[in-house]
Amino acid sequence: MSIYEELESNVRSYCRSFPVSFNRAKMSKMYADDGREYIDFFNGAGALDYGHNNDYIKKRIIEYIESDGISHALDLHTRVKGEFLTTFRNLILKPRGLDYKVMFCGPTGTNSVEAALKLSRKVTGRTGIFALSGSFHGMTLGSLSITSGKVPRAGAGIPLTGVTFIPHPHSHPELDTIAYMEELMTDEYSGVEKPAAVFIETVQAEGGVIVLSDKFIRDLRDLCDRQGVLLVVDDIQVGCGRTGKFCSFEQAGIIPDMVTLSKSISGYGLPMALLLLKPEHDIWTPAEHNGTFRGNQMAFVGAKAALEYREEHRLEEKTLKDEALVRKFVTERLLPMDKNLQYRGKGLIHGVDFGRVEIEDAAGLVGKECFLNGLVIERAGRGDCVLKIMPALTIEEDELIKGLEIIEEAMKKVLMGNK
Repeated sequence: MSIYEELESNVRSYCRSFPVSFNRAKMSKMYADDGREYIDFFNGAGALDYGHNNDYIKKRIIEYIESDGISHALDLHTRVKGEFLTTFRNLILKPRGLDYKVMFCGPTGTNSVEAALKLSRKVTGRTGIFALSGSFHGMTLGSLSITSGKVPRAGAGIPLTGVTFIPHPHSHPELDTIAYMEELMTDEYSGVEKPAAVFIETVQAEGGVIVLSDKFIRDLRDLCDRQGVLLVVDDIQVGCGRTGKFCSFEQAGIIPDMVTLSKSISGYGLPMALLLLKPEHDIWTPAEHNGTFRGNQMAFVGAKAALEYREEHRLEEKTLKDEALVRKFVTERLLPMDKNLQYRGKGLIHGVDFGRVEIEDAAGLVGKECFLNGLVIERAGRGDCVLKIMPALTIEEDELIKGLEIIEEAMKKVLMGNK
């Protein structure tokens, strides 16, 4: 590992938790240089919902490359971009009654958030933004301004302004969060200007798998409508079917003004980011927001194939079936180990919260034990106290159960001393 320590920046992070060199992967398994096999519950931080090297998607990308298809085109019209847009309209937008324009941003999720921030301010003529405590929206300055964590915010090196953080209803159930926001928007003595937009994650993934209720989401939509404030849903990590439905807000029955998408939208872990926006908000002038790699042609091919694969393999039904399996396993076999454990989840993103367990860094100890026994799994939330279960949506049932059993054995060792 010396070459990494010698040359790679100290900013590296995940590799510190998983200190081996990986050289290949297939669907829900990764393999190290020494041949050791690992089940993947990390899922590229949500970028590999269809698994590693999914044959259906890989075949389409390889065929495109071998045909000398366009490799880079900025925002030029290309056959594969047109095919992706057509497929996205027919399989995702139309069946859900979503009348959105599609904006191709730079290649990462944070860029789609930056675009949403700029456009929200341009549309409304207002500058302020409301975001929820516990939020994570990205690491560039605009996205970072609406990210609440002290550690990532400190890295900006300058004051991050223009945002009002609202207590998350999970952390403050005694507070009527909707009424609080409305008071801030309407009370002339609140000291807070009406915002351009409210940004939310329906499930705060990096925040510790914190799930907003459908009622809260609907009430927030109503508040934004009454006050002329835009509602932006950040679906970068929990969109693309992670919660069961393709869009995480579908179950609540609302339509946001804008939606940010990235990570698994390309289907193959290729860089791709979208901003979905209502047509009346599409007031950009040409090139007002752009990026050299906003036209990732291989990602268009992968994204189209992924949407088709999702339909053909009925991934929504599979995800809901797997959700029930995970929920039953965690409830019946993990939670009884310690009365202080907490649990949250939806679809195929679940979190076991060790924050109240009376063992220092319990989640970290469990995570390390999992890795030693062949499971790649990350932590999230305050103090990294939440073990995040986030496998590929394509994971086989036996692999899912085996991964959960590895967690079970790790927890027994840490919490119960193997008793």
